[in-house]
Amino acid sequence: MAGAVSSKGCQKIRGSQIRDLLDAKRYVLFDCDGVIWNGETAVPGAPEVVSLLKQQGKGVFFVTNNCTRPRENYVQKFSRLGFNDVVQEEIFSSAYCSAVYLRDVAKVQGKVFVIGGNGVYKELRDAGVPFVEEETDVAGGSIYDCPLDSEVRAVLVGYDEKFTFLKLAKACCYLRNAECLFLATDPDPWHPLRGGRVTPGSGSLTAALETATERKATVIGKPSRFMFECIASQFGVDPAQSLMIGDRLETDILFGANCGLDTMLTLTGVSQMDEAEGYKDSDAPDKKDFVPDYVVDTIADFLQAQGED
Repeated sequence: MAGAVSSKGCQKIRGSQIRDLLDAKRYVLFDCDGVIWNGETAVPGAPEVVSLLKQQGKGVFFVTNNCTRPRENYVQKFSRLGFNDVVQEEIFSSAYCSAVYLRDVAKVQGKVFVIGGNGVYKELRDAGVPFVEEETDVAGGSIYDCPLDSEVRAVLVGYDEKFTFLKLAKACCYLRNAECLFLATDPDPWHPLRGGRVTPGSGSLTAALETATERKATVIGKPSRFMFECIASQFGVDPAQSLMIGDRLETDILFGANCGLDTMLTLTGVSQMDEAEGYKDSDAPDKKDFVPDYVVDTIADFLQAQGED
């Protein structure tokens, strides 16, 4: 099982080794940022890799914790960056999967209060999940006098560039009801930006609310299994025949391990080889699932592998 202690843990592979691995898999799951693109720039060779895998009959899926845009906007981004054969049904974002969870699993009977952006709102609307419409808070207003919606039965926390103390306070009030669900799109603590800067992620906002309410959120995105369960239920994907490729050990690689997938780290994003080897050499058993089965410099290595004997 992926993530277990084995001789292949953290194995740097290339050439025919990559080809043999791909030949043994029917399904390939990609994280997006740091794997197939960085911001608004495609990783060199990534569009050709995706097309090649599809030509070989592989099932290709994209699993991203980024909840800032709806799936239809992801299709536009793929096209803009030169990926011309990606369709909406292959994209599983934390915003989309959160809407699916609320509709099909939780079957929430009431409204959802959202800390998040347009991506979350659009996916909830498309799934037919009622939510409290985004409000423009009155200047100087406080939790003492702001209205609360009596129909709220769930709080969903995602990335929110318009996050305010008042949103946090409202969410706290709703979650005082033990029957109110507490969900998070993803646990990502931060995201890298250009110029070496960072921005707080959904996990940071969720942590604030967890501290304030003394409750723990149910996480929908990676490394939770639910995103893979969404794919498996719709496409009949077998974990034993699947490969998860990501750039972040604590989310992408752990996600693969949690779901029973072989895992591959690509070094074009957040995590690097020394971190992976550090987890491999750790005496802590809970760190072993952060260790990728395989490592490549970039997924463009897949192209070179096809030409080697």
